[in-house]
Amino acid sequence: MANTNQPTTDSHVAVLAFPYGSHAPPLLAVTRRLASASPTTLFSFFNTARSNSSLFPSDLPSNIRVHDVADCDPEGHVFSRRPQEAVELFLVAAPEIFRKAIASAVSDVGKKVTCILTDAFLWFASDMAAEMKAKWVVFWAGGQNSMSVHLYTDLIRDAVCVNEVDGRMEETLGFISGMEKIRVKDTPEDVVFGNLDSVFSDTLYRMGLALPRADAVFLNSFEELDNTLTNNLKSELKRCLNIGPFALFSSVSQSDTPVHDPHGCLAWIKKQGTASVAYLSFGTVATPPPGELVAIAEGLESSKVPFVWSLKEKNIAQLPKGFLERTRELGMVVPWAPQLELLKHEAMGVFVTHCGWNSVLESVSEGVPMICRPFFGDHRLNGRAVEAVWEIGVTIVDGVFTRDGFEKCLNQVLVQDDGKKMKGKAKKLREQAHQAVSAKGTSFENFKELLDVVVSTLN
Repeated sequence: MANTNQPTTDSHVAVLAFPYGSHAPPLLAVTRRLASASPTTLFSFFNTARSNSSLFPSDLPSNIRVHDVADCDPEGHVFSRRPQEAVELFLVAAPEIFRKAIASAVSDVGKKVTCILTDAFLWFASDMAAEMKAKWVVFWAGGQNSMSVHLYTDLIRDAVCVNEVDGRMEETLGFISGMEKIRVKDTPEDVVFGNLDSVFSDTLYRMGLALPRADAVFLNSFEELDNTLTNNLKSELKRCLNIGPFALFSSVSQSDTPVHDPHGCLAWIKKQGTASVAYLSFGTVATPPPGELVAIAEGLESSKVPFVWSLKEKNIAQLPKGFLERTRELGMVVPWAPQLELLKHEAMGVFVTHCGWNSVLESVSEGVPMICRPFFGDHRLNGRAVEAVWEIGVTIVDGVFTRDGFEKCLNQVLVQDDGKKMKGKAKKLREQAHQAVSAKGTSFENFKELLDVVVSTLN
């Protein structure tokens, strides 16, 4: 798939997406912003057909060409139930597949690549950029905290000692400035625990080594969220540019676009009291196991807290018998909800989340406290930051939903004085986030610097 309207270009940017999780959509959003700001630059966006089909790029600027690449599943391969298998197959095959796709695009447009803009996981693009005498610009899909962990992996492994990690999970990473409240057990798998010999672990490790070679690394965050970690990253990287929260930029650009709300969530929330509603969503990948889904439902029903629960259709059948009927007046369970618009509403009181970075930052951007149930990756880091660093939420006890534990968390955030303090701190972060994306704000200025790096050619 490639859109064929081709402008006269000053430079040619190859954008390489990581097609899993929630990595590709924000990278495309930034590509759109860059393309709109530099209409004479050609952007070639490379992603798997499966991922591209979910991005709905029908209204892209004319200077973005979208290219499908293979999904790297070997013909006849029978997948096991190991979640990372497809990701690892892609990572092994990706360097050659992207090289061929870029060469084909260059041949088609007759314009050599001047910049390779990639997801951070695609660390091998550093070598590709050097071969092409192009710049390498990197998008990190998480926050300052998770990037720091991967940059300092060797330091963490030396300090903790991988062979002794089981007995040191409660220790903190105080030897890294800004991570004094982060514990070893909060770090992602593949840093000091998990299968450190896996393809994915090796990818993360090589990525951490490669990032300092990038001409710029940009994040969906804002400097004021964590000044100490931001300054550390600036000392390790050529350019570290926080250009978010992306949701605040997109909400401005789409202010005249009708909100997609097929299940009437926004009409429902308008009838609720201020800061009274719990919104529950665990992202596109994670879902609590059946026993926890039951515990969540029982906690909502017994607490009588109004709620909107975004839950995949296949999981709705796992809720307790009669739950939907008994709570029809109390809340709603829907297969999809307009998350950002719900978080913006004054009736929103708490976001029950898996702590994926995009969701956390959207909640921060709208000043909504959180109840955290992390699953994998950077979820634990983000949940720890919510609870112990920013103090704008709580984490479920022992990381598992129980009816009583969930009720206690809802009461703590929505009713008790602790919750009022969380709301106050969340409101302050919201103000800082909105200031960052305003004219002359840090994210606004950083985006201008990113644009200059991406579209200017090497001497």
